[in-house]
Amino acid sequence: MNYERYINPTVAAVPPSGIRRFFDLASTMKDAISLGVGEPDFVTPYHIRDAAVNSLLDGGTQYTANRGLPELRREIAWYLEHRFGTPYNPDKEIVVTVGASEAIDVVLRVITGPGDEVLIPDPSYVSYSPSVLFAGGTPVPVKTRVENGFALEADAVRAAITEHTKALILPYPNNPTGGIMKRRELEELAKVVREKQILVISDEIYAELTYGGLQHESFASIPGMWDYTVTINGFSKAFAMTGWRIGYACGPAEIMDMVNKIHQYAILCAPRMSQMAAVEALRTGREKNYEDIRKMRDSYDRRRRLLVGAFREMGLECFEPLGAFYIFPSIQKTGMTSEAFCSALLQEKHIATVPGTAFGASGEGHIRCSYATGIDKLNLAVKGIKAFLESR
Repeated sequence: MNYERYINPTVAAVPPSGIRRFFDLASTMKDAISLGVGEPDFVTPYHIRDAAVNSLLDGGTQYTANRGLPELRREIAWYLEHRFGTPYNPDKEIVVTVGASEAIDVVLRVITGPGDEVLIPDPSYVSYSPSVLFAGGTPVPVKTRVENGFALEADAVRAAITEHTKALILPYPNNPTGGIMKRRELEELAKVVREKQILVISDEIYAELTYGGLQHESFASIPGMWDYTVTINGFSKAFAMTGWRIGYACGPAEIMDMVNKIHQYAILCAPRMSQMAAVEALRTGREKNYEDIRKMRDSYDRRRRLLVGAFREMGLECFEPLGAFYIFPSIQKTGMTSEAFCSALLQEKHIATVPGTAFGASGEGHIRCSYATGIDKLNLAVKGIKAFLESR
C-alpha cells in the first residue's frame, strides 16, 4: 500500500535529526565514545529521585492541573525572579510542559501561522526550524559569527526582518556553539524588538551553565522586554533530569492561556511524579544555594577547559565557549567537510561527534563535541582525534 498520499508533505520533507543519526551509528559500536548527545552524564541527585519515589508510595498517580502543580509553579516563579530577575505570576503566566521541547513546539503553534516568518540564529539547535515548519510558518536563518562569539547581532536581526516576521528565537547559552549573550548585546537587540514589534522566544535551558565568572542574563529582565518575551526553561540540563521530561513556558497571560489550551488538548498535563521531583529540585536547591547545580557546573568547567586546550594543541581553531556544555571547533584546516570529518572519525576511531551543518548552513567547517561525559572518556576521545588528525 502506498502511504505517501496520507502523509503531510511538510513532515515528510523535514530530514531526520543530524544529532540522532550519528548517535544511533555509535550505539552499534561497543567501544564507541560519544561526544554527540547533549545529555548530562550525572545521575539525578538522590534527594530528587527520593521525592519522586515517595510521591508514588503516597499514591500520587493522578492527573494534575493542566498548567502543572500549583506548588511547582510557585517554586518556578520564585526561582526565576530571584535567580534571573524575571517575575511571573504562577497562576496565570506559567505552564508546566513535557520538557522544554514541548514548550517550544506549543509556543510556536500559538504564535505562528501560514506566511509568518520566525528568525532563528544560525547555527542553532536542530529542533527550531522543524518546529516552525510544523506550525505552518517559515524559518529564517540569521547568521552568527565566531568573531563575535556566535552572539546574535542586532543589525543582522534588523536586516532579516520583513513585514511577515512574527518572532525571533533567542537560544542562549547556545547549542551547539556554547556562545552567550552579554547584557549590552541584549540591550541592542531590545531596541530592534521594540522598534519592529516582534515577539522573542527566549530558550534559556542552559541558563545555569555559564563559566568564567559570568552570569546568565535573561532577555525578559531587560527593561521593557518582559511584555515581548516568552521564556522557555526546564530541568533537563541544570538538574540532570533529561528523562523526567519537565519544562515550562512563561510569559504574558494572554499568550499562556493559548499555550495551555493546546497543552491541555494534546498532553493534558506533565507526569505528576516528575513534577514532584521538580518541586524538590527547586525547593532544596533554594535552601542549599543550588549546591547540586554548582557541583555539576564546576565539573563541566574543568572538562570545557580540557577540550578547548586539547583542540588548540592539535592545531585547530577553537572558540572558547562560555555557556552550555559544547565546544564547536573549526575543522576547516583539514580540508574536509563537517559531514565527511564526522563520518570518517566515527568509522576509523569510533568517536561520535556531530557535523556543524546539522545546526544550520553556517555550521559548515565545524563539529560539535559535548563535554557532558566523563573525564576518562574525554581523554580517550582526545587521543583518538589527535591520532585521526595525524593520519590525514
